[in-house]
Amino acid sequence: MNYVRFKKDGKRNYGILDGKEVKLITGDIYQDYKLTDLVYQLSEVELLAPCNPTKIVCVGLNYLDHAQELGMEIPKEPLIFLKPTSALIGPADEIKYPQMGQQIDYEAELAIVIKKETKNISPQQAKEHILGYTCFNDVTARKLQARDGQWTRAKSFDTFAPIGPSIASGIAANNLEIKLLKNGEIKQNSNTKQMIFTVEEIVSFISQVMTLEAGDLIATGTPPGVGPVEREDKIEVQIEGIGTLKNMIK
Repeated sequence: MNYVRFKKDGKRNYGILDGKEVKLITGDIYQDYKLTDLVYQLSEVELLAPCNPTKIVCVGLNYLDHAQELGMEIPKEPLIFLKPTSALIGPADEIKYPQMGQQIDYEAELAIVIKKETKNISPQQAKEHILGYTCFNDVTARKLQARDGQWTRAKSFDTFAPIGPSIASGIAANNLEIKLLKNGEIKQNSNTKQMIFTVEEIVSFISQVMTLEAGDLIATGTPPGVGPVEREDKIEVQIEGIGTLKNMIK
C-alpha cells in the first residue's frame, strides 16, 4: 500500500496511490480509514509531504559502505540528531540554497514513518509501530557542519528535509535498493542491507530516548557517494518499492 497526501481544489486529503491514480480515503491513515469512490489522476493533484511529523529524528553514519568510504570506525550504537519540522518539504518543492550555505550536499535516505505512540519498545515490537517508509533527502550545509562541530545549523535550514512521494507499507525495508541521481547521473547507489543498524533496532533505540508520535519521521542514514549541489540541479532519491522523490535546487 502506498499512502499519499495531496491537495485538490484547495483541500488537503489522504489517498492511496495506484499507478497514475489517487484513490481518496476518509479517516486516519494511522488508525481507521475508508476508501471512497472518488479517484483522481495523479496529474490532477498536487502531492504534499506525505506526513506531518512532530519531530524528525536522523541517524548518522549507518551504512557499512559509507563508513568504509570515509575510513571511519563502525559506531557501536546509533548516532542520532534532530531536524526541525520547519525544514520539511514535499515532492517537487524547491530546495532553497541559503546565503550562508557555502557548500550544500545531498544525502539519500530511507525514512521510517511511525504509526502510533512509541516508547521503550524492543526491536521485536518495532514493526507494529511502523506505518511505512518514504524517501528522504538529508540536505546538509557541509562546511557549516565541519565548522560548528555539532550539526544543528548545517541540517536545519528551511527546505532541508524533502520527503515523499508516498508512504509505502508492507515492504522489506532492510533490503531495498537506494539511489540518488543528480541531473540524471547516479551519484549514490547502495542497498539498505548495508545499514549497520536495522530499522527495528533504530526505532527501539530512539524509543528509549524520546516518545515517538504518529507521523514522526526517522531518517536512517545515507550510503556512500554524498556530494555537493548547485542551483538549478535536479535531485532524485529513488528507493525500491517507494518511488522517486524529485526536487530542484534554487
